[in-house]
Amino acid sequence: MKALKIKVYGRVQRVGFRRYVHELGQELELAGYVKNEKDGSVTAFIQGEEEQIEKFLQQIKSTPPPAKILRIEAEDVKPKPSLKYFQIVYGKLADELQEGFGAMQSIFMDYWGEFRDYRKEFKDYREEFRDFREEFRDYRGDFRDYRKEFKDYREEFRDFREEFREFVKRMDEFAERVTKVLELLVVESGKSRELLEIVARDSRETREMLVETMKMLKEVAGKVV
Repeated sequence: MKALKIKVYGRVQRVGFRRYVHELGQELELAGYVKNEKDGSVTAFIQGEEEQIEKFLQQIKSTPPPAKILRIEAEDVKPKPSLKYFQIVYGKLADELQEGFGAMQSIFMDYWGEFRDYRKEFKDYREEFRDFREEFRDYRGDFRDYRKEFKDYREEFRDFREEFREFVKRMDEFAERVTKVLELLVVESGKSRELLEIVARDSRETREMLVETMKMLKEVAGKVV
């Protein structure tokens, strides 16, 4: 078994520090006590297994606010087998009342300071919210303009749709007319081909008749001479 006498300096009175040390000692199953000193420091006597004492020293350095540790002095002392539990050594009633009220005041002041910070942050958020509200109003105006523009585009789209329908109708009529013209050209092409064949045949016969006529004229001319 090992024993230490610890003296802690800093903001350790009227901030609930003794209660924290007491709960820590009980949690680590140490024996001893903790008490306030007139110089504003806190003294603790702890004894137990060396491993548990080391944990105590490490955790006491991380005391939560509003307590604030400035310095810790520790010295080895002889164990006191008569101590079986960890306890708080209380002082006079007036001192303990002052301790209790002081602890509440310290906690209240810390919360008050934190509240001031939050209040300032809230003011900043409120101003930012006002900016967003003004920006939202601007966007709302833009949205109205876009909505009106959308209506205009919708009407224009309707006009284009009607115009497209008319165009499709005209294209159908044009396609029908082109089809008829092509059919007529096919028919006329057949007739033209027949006419060309007749003309070619007549031309050939006419040429043959002219040749025969020339022969006859030549013969007649020969006889006359």
